[in-house]
Amino acid sequence: MKIKPVGGKQFRASEEFFDSVLCLQPRVAAFDCDGTLWSGDAGERFFDWELREDAVFPYRTERESLSRFWRNRYAAYKRGEVDESTMCGEMVTLHHGIPESRLTPAAVNFFDEFFLTQIFPEMRALVRRLQANGCEVWVVSSSNEWVIRAGMRHFGIPETRILAASVQIEHGIATDRLIRIPSGPDKANALREVVKGPIDVAFGNARWDTEMLAMAKQAVAVNPNPDLELTARKRNWPIYFPDGTGPSSA
Repeated sequence: MKIKPVGGKQFRASEEFFDSVLCLQPRVAAFDCDGTLWSGDAGERFFDWELREDAVFPYRTERESLSRFWRNRYAAYKRGEVDESTMCGEMVTLHHGIPESRLTPAAVNFFDEFFLTQIFPEMRALVRRLQANGCEVWVVSSSNEWVIRAGMRHFGIPETRILAASVQIEHGIATDRLIRIPSGPDKANALREVVKGPIDVAFGNARWDTEMLAMAKQAVAVNPNPDLELTARKRNWPIYFPDGTGPSSA
């Protein structure tokens, strides 16, 4: 458990890291999810999983047809032919016509099977301590809202504090009308829409979090990808690697 020294400050243990955040007495905190609160991309993994399993698309012929189309579409995204926000939006709107009564338990079962053990214990402890101190904690993610809700059950964060990729629900059925896709600048925009007042501290791991981090009084790069790590060093943001992550853990 370590923070890389940035601007002369080096944290030697998670407790020292916690103290560095808690001493700010933040009233509002914002967290990215994938790669920041847990290892891996839950939205991407759920997308792959649901195209193989029958929990969401129960009919084999339908699922196989969808799988061919969406895997080709995702390959185009990976080649840079589809932009990030568009792909994240399509990974939500593909569920149009499906009851939330099917999507919600599928997401819970998926998260608990594949991502519960991926949660960074230090980050869960930090969230809990912030909440205990009266801090208003928000999570912002471009992954679909059903998966993020499933993950937040383990952090004690209510659905009303979740800003994730989402569509309108009508009569309990998912539509293809997007509400938000919080990716890149839209993470900061989503927070501005709902949070009254400044963001005191924000946590993220990728370049898609840069604008959200920049809007906070204090930004912290957690388990950062190389591009965000470079930005953090240039902007003098602390960099924290939870236990088991970072260059020395390879």
